[in-house]
Amino acid sequence: MAGNIEVIVCPDAQGVARRAAGIFAALIRSKPSAAIGLATGSTPEQTYAELARLHRTEHLSFAKVTSFNLDEYWGLDGDHDQSYRHFMNTKLFSHVDIRPWNTRVLNGRAANPQLECQAFETQILSVGGVDLWLLGIGGNGHIAFNEPGSPVDSRTRLVSLTPSTIAANSDGRFFKDPAEVPRCALSAGIGTIREARQLMLLATGSKKAAAIAAAVEGPFTPDCPASLLQDHPSCTFIVDREAAAGLRSH
Repeated sequence: MAGNIEVIVCPDAQGVARRAAGIFAALIRSKPSAAIGLATGSTPEQTYAELARLHRTEHLSFAKVTSFNLDEYWGLDGDHDQSYRHFMNTKLFSHVDIRPWNTRVLNGRAANPQLECQAFETQILSVGGVDLWLLGIGGNGHIAFNEPGSPVDSRTRLVSLTPSTIAANSDGRFFKDPAEVPRCALSAGIGTIREARQLMLLATGSKKAAAIAAAVEGPFTPDCPASLLQDHPSCTFIVDREAAAGLRSH
């Protein structure tokens, strides 16, 4: 099954950001009311900066766009400086003309997490599905907080984080102490993600090379959640040279 994923190799992280932002811009210009899926973490930051530049200098408008974020830490409210709502507000939403009420980030302090997840799925359906979902990838191949072993048909749900993911988020870039990292998160499921009409996964740096190789050229298996995108009809990985180093065909 491997081989359906299109891989674009850019010279560096900035090249990845420009290419990814260009794909978003083309979608939004052709469909101003597009529904877009967004990711958090260090990798997409440059893409969001590039989208903000396109809004500022080339009049790319998000006024009719609806956005859905992949995940949110369970237990953090949107004002917490490590919440993904805060990340999106500071990295993208406050720099473009997207309407705040059209930005959907799961509520990490919802009274009932199951109902929150069901509402998220319903809202995606209510806009006709996601046109383009931006993804990152973890060192163990996770997408969103779908850790190894997550079923291909999984839906938005409350999940437990693995020790490796907790460690990756406590290296000083995000949380300074592993004890501060939430142990659970609300996350769109792999099945939820796969229903988007187009997927775009970004990866930069040598630490992601093994995961990219497993996702693109390895078996279709829950052991590497990103490999479960191999049979998607429109899935593009945009990576820099370091992240592509483990691929046989590039």
